[in-house]
Amino acid sequence: MRDSLWRHRDFMVLWSGRTLSEVGDAVSLLVLPLLAVTVLDASAVEVGVLSATRMVGWAFLALPAGVWVDRMRKRPVMVTCHVLRAGLVATVAVAAWGGWVTMAQLWIVALLSGGCTVLYETAHQSFLPAVVSREQLLDANGKLGTTYSVSQITGYGAGGVLASTLGVARTAGLDALAYLANAVSLLLIRRPEDPPATGRRDFRRELVAGLSFVFRHPIMPRLVAASASLNLFSQMIFALAVLYLVRDLRLGGHLVGAVMAASTLGGIVGGLLSARLARLVGTVRIIWIAPLGLGWTVLLVPAAQPGWGLVAYPAGMAGLGAVFAIYNAATVSYRQRECPPELLGRMTASIRWVIFGVMPVGGLAGGLLGGWLGVRPTLWIAAAGVWASGLLLVFSPLRRSRDVPGEPTGPDPAPRQSPTPGGRTPIDLAAPAAGGERRG
Repeated sequence: MRDSLWRHRDFMVLWSGRTLSEVGDAVSLLVLPLLAVTVLDASAVEVGVLSATRMVGWAFLALPAGVWVDRMRKRPVMVTCHVLRAGLVATVAVAAWGGWVTMAQLWIVALLSGGCTVLYETAHQSFLPAVVSREQLLDANGKLGTTYSVSQITGYGAGGVLASTLGVARTAGLDALAYLANAVSLLLIRRPEDPPATGRRDFRRELVAGLSFVFRHPIMPRLVAASASLNLFSQMIFALAVLYLVRDLRLGGHLVGAVMAASTLGGIVGGLLSARLARLVGTVRIIWIAPLGLGWTVLLVPAAQPGWGLVAYPAGMAGLGAVFAIYNAATVSYRQRECPPELLGRMTASIRWVIFGVMPVGGLAGGLLGGWLGVRPTLWIAAAGVWASGLLLVFSPLRRSRDVPGEPTGPDPAPRQSPTPGGRTPIDLAAPAAGGERRG
């Protein structure tokens, strides 16, 4: 029988800290664009650039981040990143308080904070298998996915209320404190990390080893393509969300937070049910069923209208949240099971280099198309693209599989290596990096 994660102290500490961090992320995602739109009167293009700068670090740092993370203990990296993010958000609080905040500062803070996010997320994704057993990964990833949605509700709801009552300066200051609290929580995890392997290193060969594993694998290239498509089109929606709610649907700041909070309910339901659905439908089959079965609901977003028609927006975004929660839990768990432990950091970074690297393109494309075609037509294009992303998985070998081959059924199975298409076990060209890794 599986040990319950509810009684797993270190996971609960990690989970609690992650919740605080993601509340801070949600507040930032609301407060910074809200500050740009309501105080600085930003255009669609400027809001798109703000969204793009937040994600551009994945295009430039993701690959080297994977090598660096595999060479280091993960927890110190995560703590350092949170301290830096807290300092960056604090500069916005000070500037907003003094009345001299500018779009240029918001872009710089988003850019640097995004770089910290790349390192933090790569380390965090590689840290979970050091905390829980392999058979607990699907359940753990589902719970973390639920946390993301709950944190968004809390962050968006509280962020909207706080921004309206306390102002953006004090709200940004509280956001910085949330990052510091997570940094402290990471220090409370008792289970020690195995030290990374020492010896001579070849950066280029280590980097290539991660890319080689991903793109020589029979399934992962299709997963990468579908995930990249989902992220590209969904980021077009996210980039224009605040502008759409304020100017097209005519909402005030406090209602923007409330609507965005309600939009995350689907993610909570999806995260809570992801493990059960995966076992019922199939841990592989659910990967393509989720975007095709629920992705169509995103078409409700551009159909929203002022008044009662506003309900369509949170309904459509809730559907998108459910898609991401179910899809992410299944794909991340699949990748963690398929990858040798010593390659997990580089596998994670290689995949995220592509699937997160397209997100600044999506944000910028959303801003440019929103300025050219209009916000609502751009949202129609993006919503259709989200649903169509599932077709990349239907026409792939995934459609013929129900579960991960050789999925463990007993407690604490021994780690295994997944063969490449040629039937050979992939060879890590670098010295093995000891220690656990997390989700992809």
